[in-house]
Amino acid sequence: MTANTASPHPSASGVAAEIVSCGVVQQATVATAESLTAGLVAATIADVPGASAVLRGGVVSYANEVKALLLDVPLDLLDERGSVDPAVAEAMARGARDRCVATFGIATTGVAGPDAHDGKPVGTVFIGWADATGSGSVEQHFQGNRETIRHLSRDAALEILLERMKSGNSPLNAQLRGTSIDSYKFL
Repeated sequence: MTANTASPHPSASGVAAEIVSCGVVQQATVATAESLTAGLVAATIADVPGASAVLRGGVVSYANEVKALLLDVPLDLLDERGSVDPAVAEAMARGARDRCVATFGIATTGVAGPDAHDGKPVGTVFIGWADATGSGSVEQHFQGNRETIRHLSRDAALEILLERMKSGNSPLNAQLRGTSIDSYKFL
């Protein structure tokens, strides 16, 4: 659990450019599932020239019914825990990855404000990820107004996605293990 008040990276567009570069080199693809960020993650990646080689697609899933219908998030999970939950974030990321047939899935769900939601205070965010090794989620707590929280959530999601991509979980990385190229930073 991390409390943040400023962007974790000076430039979301710079992180997105690294994501596209890593994806191209690794022959990896990305899919997004976004609730509170409502497409900001996908849009930031799409702003990078060459993104079409990496970005497979995304789902803006504000409504729980959309999370269930398009991302295969179990309705009983949503009913039991609400939409702002680490297991929901993971399920969203898995759903995006599976539905878009992508190497990596990244998802955002949380409370942008101005009011609490599902018993969670404003600024509570869960970022889910999914790749060939499995799935997980990261809890964040941001401060600021609605716009600030949404943008900080986008920034954190991009950072987590880049970290997962650099951890070596792409098809090309698996093939390259043990070769001299393995020493490059992006692997």
